[in-house]
This record gives sequence, C-alpha cells and structure tokens, in this order.
Amino acid sequence: MSVGLLAVVDDILSAALKASSKTAGVVIDDAAVTPQYVQGVTPARELPIVAKIALGSLVNKFLIIIPIALVLTAFAPWVLPFLLIIGGAFLCFEGAEKVLEWFGFHLHAEEEAERDEKKLVLGAVRTDLILSSEIMLISLSNIDEGLDIWTTLAVLAVIALLMTGIVYGAVALLVKIDDIGLKMAKSPVKRVRHNGARIVRSMPAVFRGISILGTVAMLWVGGHLVLQNVAEAGWHWTADVLHGIEHLLEALGPVVVWTGETLVSAVVGLLIGLVIVGVILLIGRLRGTDHSTAGPESSRAR
Repeated sequence: MSVGLLAVVDDILSAALKASSKTAGVVIDDAAVTPQYVQGVTPARELPIVAKIALGSLVNKFLIIIPIALVLTAFAPWVLPFLLIIGGAFLCFEGAEKVLEWFGFHLHAEEEAERDEKKLVLGAVRTDLILSSEIMLISLSNIDEGLDIWTTLAVLAVIALLMTGIVYGAVALLVKIDDIGLKMAKSPVKRVRHNGARIVRSMPAVFRGISILGTVAMLWVGGHLVLQNVAEAGWHWTADVLHGIEHLLEALGPVVVWTGETLVSAVVGLLIGLVIVGVILLIGRLRGTDHSTAGPESSRAR
C-alpha cells in the first residue's frame, strides 16, 4: 500500500513539475512586481506584509482560481479568454498608472492612503490574482488530459504551493537583503564588512531597478494576455501580429525573438493602460470626482 501511495505521489509531483515548467516567465514577473508594494514601509513591517500577501496569494489560488478554472474548463471553456483579457487590461492599467507617476502625474493624490498597510496588501493581492491566474491556467493547459479530476486537483495544489513558495521566498529575500548587508557591515572580518557595505550602498539602485522591472513586467504580461486571449476569443489578427514579429526576427535567434515580442507586448500594454486611465479620468470629471494631480507639487508629495 505504501509503495502504491509513493507511486501516486511521485506521479503527482512529476506532473506538477512538467505542467509548471512553462510558467517561469510569469513567476519571474510576479517576483519582480511584488517588492514595490513594500517600498516606503518600516523595515519591521516588510516581512509581515510579504507574509500577508503570500497568504492572500494562496487564498487566490485555492479558493478562487483553481475552483473557477476547473468548473469553466469543464463547462464553459470559452469564458476563460475573456476573463484573462479583463485581467490583462487591469495589469495594463496599473502599469500605465505607474509610468505616469514617473512623470509626476498621479491618479490618486492622497499619499497616506497609498501607504496604509491594508491597502498595500489589498493592491498586491489583487495584482497577484491576475498573475496567479495566468500561472495556474498555463499549468492547467499542460496537465495530461488523461488524469482524473482528483489527480488534476492534487497537481494544481502542488503547483500553487510550489509557485507561491518560490515567488514570495524570493520577494522576502529581496526586501531583507539590505538588513543582511547591515549585519555583514558590522562583522569583524574586513572582507565581509566591505561586502556588507557594498550591498547596503547598492540597494537603493537595486530597488529602483526592481520597481522599473516590475512596472515593465505588468505592461508586458498585461499586453501579452490581451493580445493572446483576443486571438483565443476569435480575433486572430493579434496572434498574426505576434507571429509576424516572430517570423521577422527568427533568423536573429530566440533571444531576439523573445525580446521583440516582449517589447511589442509592453508597448501594447502601455497603450491599453493609457486608454483605460483616460477613460477613468473622463468618467471622474463627468461625475465631479476627479482626484488626479500633476506637476512638481504632487511629485514631491510622494
């Protein structure tokens, strides 16, 4: 009996690793996006906030994404592309909003609200819902069709735990690496002390880079989700555009092809996001509730 159980567990783990192998890009994006949500909070609250976001990610996967994905896959698979289009559009909106903030334009003027811990966690979990949806749906599409529902559920559960651990373990390491550097800087060993000081000095630039990478990742993943799933929904011209770029660049190698597709997806994501921002501002002005700010004053407020 134990041998049979071990064989089942081995099959589940093997299927989980195989199914999740194509999600690496989204996992990297998720790990890049999340650290920006803990910027500006006190060091003592960084890990607790990451832990809350990780718990929210598990809730997203186990209580929302997996049940809905299994039900829709069985009874209404045609709905999934439209849900992913909506999710991709939301990522485009968030990415475009952050790009506008780089130029001093802020959709929300109240800095205190944006540093409220509950709102930070809620914003991160909301973004995770979309990124996790793509991770789980890609994994589900790569699970062998011959598996029964309970084995499929077990495989998805393993993937959910594995991906959450990888993403938020990496995020926790990123947000606390400066503390590690501080401890190293106090070491009696000269080389360790110097390396610790270098880590501490480099962290502001590292986090600026992570913030930029996270924003680009939102636009890239959001734009790609929209382009890919618009094609799945029946408008194939978006897939034709991506395939055309791939065909144009394929002679230059896979790295150039990937870079070209990523840039196109990010640009499309930015354009979609800017349109959504414009619509939201227009609606706000028509309703008399526009709280956006722009210019040096709002930029200094942040």
